[in-house]
Formats: sequence, C-alpha cells, structure tokens
Amino acid sequence: MEILDGIGTIADRYDGYVLDLWGVVHDGRKPYPGVPEALAELKARGKAICFLTNAPRRAWVVAGMLDRMGLDRALYDGIMSSGEASWRLLTDRRDPWFAALGRRCVHIGPERDLSVVEEGAAEIVSDPKQADFLLNTGPDDQRGPTSAEPYRPMLEACAAAKLPMVCVNPDRAVMVAGRKVICAGALADIYLDLGGAVREIGKPDPAVYEPVLELLGNPPRHRVVAIGDTPHTDLAGAQAAGLDALWALTGLAAEAHGDDPSPEHLAAVAHEEGVRPIAAVRSLRW
Repeated sequence: MEILDGIGTIADRYDGYVLDLWGVVHDGRKPYPGVPEALAELKARGKAICFLTNAPRRAWVVAGMLDRMGLDRALYDGIMSSGEASWRLLTDRRDPWFAALGRRCVHIGPERDLSVVEEGAAEIVSDPKQADFLLNTGPDDQRGPTSAEPYRPMLEACAAAKLPMVCVNPDRAVMVAGRKVICAGALADIYLDLGGAVREIGKPDPAVYEPVLELLGNPPRHRVVAIGDTPHTDLAGAQAAGLDALWALTGLAAEAHGDDPSPEHLAAVAHEEGVRPIAAVRSLRW
C-alpha cells in the first residue's frame, strides 16, 4: 500500500472531502499539527469539506467544540455527526425502526450528550421498567471510560426489560490526547451478547453519507474522498457509500500500528478488514 506524506499530491483529484474528526483532524483536545494549514490549502483550491463524526452529540455542539479548539469555521462547509443523525431519526420517526419506538428512554452516557433528545425528541426516565428504549451515547463520568464492565448491571436490567438500544456512536474506542477510551459501541457489544436489539447510527452505515454529500453540494461520488483512521468504520463506511477512502495513520491507527508501519503490514490489515483504501497518509497535512 502506498503511504503518502500528506494530501497535496492527490488534492486535485477530488472536489469533496469527508473528514473524520477524532483521530484525523484533532486528538480530542487540539488539532493535529498541519491540519488547519491543509484545510486552508483545500479551501483555497475551491474544495468542499465536511466533517463526518460518530460523536454522540448534535452538529451544533461539535461545532462549538471545534471553536474552542481554535479551528476557524471558514475551513469547512458542514458537520454531520451520529448525534445529529440520531436526533433527526428520533424527531421525524419516518424510519420504521424508529417509528416503532416509544418516547421514553433510559440514558447511558454523560449529560453533555443530551442534545440528541432536545426539542422533545425523547423523554429521559431512570427506571428501565418505565422506558420504551435504551439510549446509549457512551461512557459517563461516574462509571468512567476505561472499561465497559461497570455498565453491565444497567445493560442487564435494560435487556431484562427487553428495551431496544439506540447506539449513538458505533465506535468501540477512540484516542483522546493519547489515551484510549471506550465509546458507545463497546457497550453495544455487551448488549448484543445479552440478546438485546441494537440499532447503531453512524459510520459504517452508508445512509449517514447521504446528508454529507448534500452538505458538499452533491458532487459526483468518484470526485469525493473520505479520510479516516479506522478501517471498520471510516474506510468501510466510505467503501459502502461508493467513495474513495484514504487511511490516516494517526489516532487509532497510530495506536494500533505504530508511528512507521510498513506498506506490506497496512495492506495485510486492509485485506483482513475487507477494505481497499487508495493509499495511507501519515497525517492530515499538506
């Protein structure tokens, strides 16, 4: 597999860029070195840029977080998040699976994720016996982000009540300032083992790419590339949506494969994951 030093050599092959956030644009605390400059170069060439993240918060919350990191809004055209997609599904209820859900839910996750149910999308209750579904946005501040086991008793109670789970972040883990922490997908794995029904919203589901393409101005798909650090979400999702994918060797990729993986090793991993990125890139820099 070819390993690019930056994106400059392929930039003009594409009109639209779909970028993962955690592990590609930033490390959970600040942008990676060279990212603002790379985005500025793309915008100077008239490229459309959309961030697609499995973050379990609405797009306006994610935008505020990027503001606090100092990332200028002029450097991108839009944001689509798993939280935004989930809020839309809970609000309009046109999807048959969501149409069958009731309005009351037990929530596993921190209060800062509750933008997912704002404007009456759902009502939070504390007792699984009074709930219609389980809303899983990931680890909370009390039980912590290092292991899924502290969440097992609540997951067992919800499974006993036969609550379907809405998993608002299909990621199993993410790197935050160099530390690996679990995401909602890790809790969904336990729930599936318990026999619970789970609907995961976000990458790699190709449906989440439709609003992204709208934000990009609906360019031809062969003129759009997605950049991500995780094969089973970012790369697989792009492939399922009919987009080229570029594998960023930052974030979880760096944690799993080191700072200088060989082309042969990356090719073997991609084959095992069933994905075919056009190349890998050392980081999102020009």
